[in-house]
Amino acid sequence: QDQLVESGGGFVQAGASLRLSCVASERTFNKYHMAWFRQAPGKEREFVASISYGGVTYLANFAKGRFTISRDNARKTVYLQMNSLNVEDAAVYYCAGRNRVALITDYRESTYDYWGQGTQVTVSS
Repeated sequence: QDQLVESGGGFVQAGASLRLSCVASERTFNKYHMAWFRQAPGKEREFVASISYGGVTYLANFAKGRFTISRDNARKTVYLQMNSLNVEDAAVYYCAGRNRVALITDYRESTYDYWGQGTQVTVSS
């Protein structure tokens, strides 16, 4: 059972940047698709971005142009760089991983097998 641990969340003002990190314990991390999801209060969890083991990325429309997902397989870490944050980006951000054959564009939560506990991002206006 893989474990995913997120970090990097915090309290920022609108327009600021944050970089989230997610470290995996599984040594086969480099075979995983990894993704970030987020959940704001009172809303369903939604897809943010994903990255294949080869580095192909896929982003939600709201993330394009502002967020970047990347990974360092040697460090078993996936990152989410978030720029130009606004109050609508405030949420708990979750890291997720899957070790199965899937299209990178398949962003369904049900296809992800491993989840972190989440890291809080708060954005003030």
